[in-house]
Amino acid sequence: MVTGTVTAEPILTVRGLHKTYPSGGKQLHVLRGVDLQVYPGKVVAVLGASGSGKTTLLQLIGALDRPDSGSILYHDKDIGEAGEEARAGLRSSFVGFVFQYHHLLQEFSAVENVQIPLLIAGAEPGKARQRATQLLEMVGLGERLEHDPSRLSGGEQQRVALARALANDPALVLADEPTGNLDRPTGEALYGLLYSLAREGNQSWIVATHNEYLARLADIRLRLKDGVLYPATSPESDAGLSSPTIGAES
Repeated sequence: MVTGTVTAEPILTVRGLHKTYPSGGKQLHVLRGVDLQVYPGKVVAVLGASGSGKTTLLQLIGALDRPDSGSILYHDKDIGEAGEEARAGLRSSFVGFVFQYHHLLQEFSAVENVQIPLLIAGAEPGKARQRATQLLEMVGLGERLEHDPSRLSGGEQQRVALARALANDPALVLADEPTGNLDRPTGEALYGLLYSLAREGNQSWIVATHNEYLARLADIRLRLKDGVLYPATSPESDAGLSSPTIGAES
């Protein structure tokens, strides 16, 4: 187990996670007994090549899909055993998502895009607008509130997506290749903002990326290889040896 001094209880514990998908008449084993712990205020980078299972792992953690076996515990509650209503509630109140493709609604302005999850959660329109404005100002888009996505650069659109992910003040944010479509300077700036927001808000982040340079900014660096998570600096991450248990506390 890879751990340091434990100062809090983990908000997320993953144990023995397995996931397969049908492929060409066979079963493709994407995750093979993944173990992971994430602690409050930590940024965890999960490195891995395309097709290594990073997106699958985030989808399972974010209650967008179910594992074949294993457990995903938020505090002490296993979301794998929860019904669809409870899983939807987790996604709307506890977890934020940032994807490689920002998925902004083109017919709405930046501030309206950020307001949407707040309105869905039942916030009053005035308070939703106030919160959305605050978040866009925080990510440096206070002058772009009324711009629709077509009038924003790629980096600006991803910052809107970042603000949207934070709208309901989630305890955990899952980011899947959030800079994959950005040039290096813009990507570095976005990662710097991401890590700053995580630490200021004492939020936990899991960032899936193939970018070794940007992953170095994280508190914890893990590598997903052959369906198993390893510390990114360990020989096993390159050799593909047996699975350790990884605690994301430093």
